[in-house]
Amino acid sequence: MEVYDRGGEIEIIGVSDFDIIKTFECGQCFRWRAGKDGVYTGVVRGRVARVRTSDGSVYISGSLKDFETIWRDYFDLDRDYADIRNKICVDDFIKQAIGHSAGLRILRQAAWEALCSFIISQCNNIPRIKKIIDVLCREFGDVLMFEDEMQYTFPSAEKIAALDKNDLAPLRCGYRAAYIINAAKAVANGTLDLSALAGGTPESARIALKTLHGVGDKVADCVMLYGLNMIDSFPLDVWMKRAVSMHYGPDFDPGIFNPYAGIAQQYIFHYMRKIVN
Repeated sequence: MEVYDRGGEIEIIGVSDFDIIKTFECGQCFRWRAGKDGVYTGVVRGRVARVRTSDGSVYISGSLKDFETIWRDYFDLDRDYADIRNKICVDDFIKQAIGHSAGLRILRQAAWEALCSFIISQCNNIPRIKKIIDVLCREFGDVLMFEDEMQYTFPSAEKIAALDKNDLAPLRCGYRAAYIINAAKAVANGTLDLSALAGGTPESARIALKTLHGVGDKVADCVMLYGLNMIDSFPLDVWMKRAVSMHYGPDFDPGIFNPYAGIAQQYIFHYMRKIVN
């Protein structure tokens, strides 16, 4: 990988697996918005960025310092996805999924944002999830000006913990409001230490996350994969259960893809949504 400062943008050359459309549209994140000519704008760790591709390069707005302190880690750019694809290619179905989905990367998202977002995701479709999160950030996040437009940070757990369910009425998120408040309070008061969970085992993280009201196996596994960077986590939603039933059967063990089961899961999930639709 080669990185160059192009004056307001960083050009990244030589990353074999970095398709921004697949990465941003594969269901793992909800705050990147596509604009004209396939340019995406998003807010990460209190920083707004524009991401685009041209002639095989990826361009991220900002400085080299921004790249080294935020984007290299966030986009998981030091992980060799080509090697991982070879290692998890254990059967014909995953081979098909990889062929369709290669290029997406697992983002290293903030743990609190991932927890709140996937609580919101329960029994919801992606457009509605994005809409709810947009309102959440607009109502309770901090304003950031970017290219003469207002953008918003994801509100902290501490800020949400100080609210009640009625305050979340503009989100129109129904029963999830109580779950969001409860999770925010647990994170804010230290009952749930997400940083500590990230340094522990998947088993202990899953147990701790499931102590929260409204967090079951699927949400816990999503938080582990997308927020705690536990890439052996294998979330099972409707699409994944369908894939497992159709191609692997009741005795399926995601351990066949370890230690990269989460990456295999994302390839399969993206593939299933596309072939069915």
